[in-house]
Amino acid sequence: MARDAARRLPFCAQLACRFVLLMLAVSFVTFWLVGNSPIDPVQANVGQVAYTTMSPDRREQLAERWDADTPVLERYAAWLGDAVRGDFGESLRYNEPVVTVVAERFASSVALLAASWLIAGVVGTTLGVVAGVRSGSVLDRMVRGYCYVLSATPTFWLALVALMIFSVYLGWFPLGFSVPIGSTGEVSIWVRLHHIVLPALVLSLTGIANVALHTREKTLDVMATDYVRLARARGEGARSIVLRHGLRNLIIPALTLQCAQISEIFGGSILVEQVFSYPGLGQAAVTAGLGGDAPLLVGIALASAALVFAGNTLANVLYGLVDPRLRGEVAHVE
Repeated sequence: MARDAARRLPFCAQLACRFVLLMLAVSFVTFWLVGNSPIDPVQANVGQVAYTTMSPDRREQLAERWDADTPVLERYAAWLGDAVRGDFGESLRYNEPVVTVVAERFASSVALLAASWLIAGVVGTTLGVVAGVRSGSVLDRMVRGYCYVLSATPTFWLALVALMIFSVYLGWFPLGFSVPIGSTGEVSIWVRLHHIVLPALVLSLTGIANVALHTREKTLDVMATDYVRLARARGEGARSIVLRHGLRNLIIPALTLQCAQISEIFGGSILVEQVFSYPGLGQAAVTAGLGGDAPLLVGIALASAALVFAGNTLANVLYGLVDPRLRGEVAHVE
């Protein structure tokens, strides 16, 4: 009965309910993890030297101001009441509203994340289709070897190697940051692109491997179907078969995997931004975690969860555009 009633709800109402429940769950779990962390926010944010020379009264004042000694449930209840009114608190590390810090850092990360996401999707899908069509060939073995090696390679190690080779030894790219060091005025878009190319390529490498391997398996399944055999019997070439028959059946699983890549790309950006000193959400998340900055960490977690939710919703919408038969079903995907 309850399931049938849920199915009768409009698609937008279901999305809104799921989004609210997701935000509540993410915020509570993040608060609980930070609250049970051994990191002392006062000591982490004022520094070890200043903390040891600070009077006990001053420590208590800072702990009271930052709610360091308040139970987790009370802190969460107070934060939730303010968040409903649009106040997500103030960052302990940056001394600015959380909304301001997250907005500034997201603006820096969005180009990096978008570029990596597109590169991983386009290149990974292309390599997967080519390897699947040429199964057993030298090209197929090369693609699989590339994917297996990169899937087992830590992202931060790749970032360090790329930084040493292309920035230190060859000098093709800057050593890091999103703009030249010391820049105070407007920076051209070409300079920003020069700074973003290397971290975007590194961030997309492991994503390419995952997409390519998945697409290759789906391509093998498609190439083994009866209608592909019939097309071959009619004399169609491999290229014609892939373009006319294969892509229609590969596009939906490719969309699913591509939208699921958003969470992996964001997770990898945390390490890549640290290595390249790129001032984005990933670097801010590390700073907030090491400093016990619960309001900022919750804000970043909510922003990343909303980004992943938007990607999954986009996949559902695209399903209906690609295959009209799914338009009545995408709203009920669990």
